[in-house]
Amino acid sequence: MTGVRRYKFILCLLLLVTGLFLVSCSSDSGSEEPAGGTTQTETAANTQNAQKTEAESGTDAESKESGADAESKESGAGGKSKESEAGGDGQEAGSYEAPAFQDVDFSEKKAEGNDSVQIDLSHVASGYVSLICSETIKTKIQILKDEETYNYDVTPNEEMIYPLQCGNGHYTIRVMRNVKDKKYVEIYKCEADVKLKDEFQPFIRTNQFADYSKDSACVKKAAEFAAQATGTNDYITKVFDYITKNITYDYEKAETVQAGYLPDPDSTLAENKGICMDYAALAAAMLRSQGIPTKVVLGYVSPSECYHAWNMYYTEEDGWVAVEYETEKNSWNRIDTTFAANGENSTYIGDGSNYDDVYQY
Repeated sequence: MTGVRRYKFILCLLLLVTGLFLVSCSSDSGSEEPAGGTTQTETAANTQNAQKTEAESGTDAESKESGADAESKESGAGGKSKESEAGGDGQEAGSYEAPAFQDVDFSEKKAEGNDSVQIDLSHVASGYVSLICSETIKTKIQILKDEETYNYDVTPNEEMIYPLQCGNGHYTIRVMRNVKDKKYVEIYKCEADVKLKDEFQPFIRTNQFADYSKDSACVKKAAEFAAQATGTNDYITKVFDYITKNITYDYEKAETVQAGYLPDPDSTLAENKGICMDYAALAAAMLRSQGIPTKVVLGYVSPSECYHAWNMYYTEEDGWVAVEYETEKNSWNRIDTTFAANGENSTYIGDGSNYDDVYQY
C-alpha cells in the first residue's frame, strides 16, 4: 500500500471510531425514565435511606422495648405502681387508710342494776361503760379509780357512754340521785377490774365530750378528708386547717354558757362557730372517727389561767408541724384549735408547758 493510501485508511478508521463514540454518548444522554419514576441513583439513595430508617426504627423500638423491660424488671425488683401499692384499688401510695369505725353499744342482756339503773360492763376492755337510767330527777354517775374522780350528768332513758380514761385497774361506779341543792344519794353501785385492749381504747370512741356516730355530719366530713389524705399527718393537718379556717369563736355563747354544758360537734359544724369546748369536741370527733386516738382535755392555760379546752392526739408518724410547734412521734401531742383559729400567738400554745391538764375525756 502506498503512503497516500495508508494515510487515507488510517484517517477513515479514526473517523469511524470517533463517530461510534459520539453515537454512544448521544444515546446515554438522551434516555428518559417513565413519568413519576426515579433514576437508579435516586432509587439506590432511597433504598439506602429506607434501610437506615428501618435500622434506626428497629433500634428505637428495641431501645423502647429494652427500656420497658428495664422498667418492668425494676418494678418487679422493688418498685410498685400506685395501683399495686394500693392493693389494686387505685388509691395512691402512702395514702391514709382509716381503720374500721369503733362503735359503742349497750347490751340489755349483759347489763346489771335495779329498777331505775342498768349498767353494761361488758365493754370495759374497750374503754367504756354504758348505762340507761329511768330517773327523771337529776342524776349523776361517778367513776372512781385510785385518786381520780370523774362526775357526769345522766340523761333519762337514753343510752349513755362513759370513758374509762384512767387506764387499767380497779374502778368503782356510783349512780347518784339529787336530793337537795348539791347533795346526792347513791342509788346503785358496782365495781370493775379493767384491763384495756390498749391504752388508746377510751380515746377512739364517742363519749359525752366527743359525741358522734357513723351517720354524723362531722364523721362524713372527716371521711372526705381521710380519702384525700396522703398519710396520717396529712389527714390531721386537713382536719386542723378546716376547723381553724371555718369555725369562729362565739363570744356571746362564751358569756352565757351554763355549767354542765356538753358540746355537739354537728351543731358546731353547721353553725361554723363555737366556744373552746366546741372546737375540741369537733376535732376529737373528726380524728377519732378516722382512727386517730384523741383526747378532749379541760384545764388551765397560763399566763391568764383561763379555764380552757383543747386536744391531745397520738400518732406514730414523724413531725406534723402546726401552730408554731413540732410534734413528736410515738407520743401524745397537743393541738389547740381555738387559739389557732383566733390568731393567738404561740405563748398560748408553745411546747405545752403553760397548759395544766385537769380532766381528760
